Amino acid sequence: MNVLITGGAGFIGSHLADRRLARGDRVVVLDDFNDFYDPRRKRRNVAAHTGAPAYRLVEGDIRDRELVFRLFAEERFDAVVHLAARAGVRPSLTAPVLYEEVNCLGTLHLRDAAGAHGRPRFLFAASSSVAGMN
Repeated sequence: MNVLITGGAGFIGSHLADRRLARGDRVVVLDDFNDFYDPRRKRRNVAAHTGAPAYRLVEGDIRDRELVFRLFAEERFDAVVHLAARAGVRPSLTAPVLYEEVNCLGTLHLRDAAGAHGRPRFLFAASSSVAGMN
């Protein structure tokens, strides 16, 4: 199975990549290595797989529609696990446009690319920033 994991350098995504690779899947990780969490930690999370034949790391942003569509065209994914998001409710209140662009527009790009390229299984793990503070 060929799997795209967005946000795959983060804690959850990198562990999911570990599991998928151990099962024999091909894994493509798309991550922007933003600084909400320490990017060095994220790089350590993916270091073990860099260079492995069944692993591809793409450093990029889900807001980049051209990049997203190009990835889907090149890889023909069987499944997408969408973990990429700007997290944190409080920061979303001070940078609402950034959060909307990443969490909504970026997700829309992924959905559109999936629809245009074979409709792979799509699992979306939403950020608490979408719901806000209740």
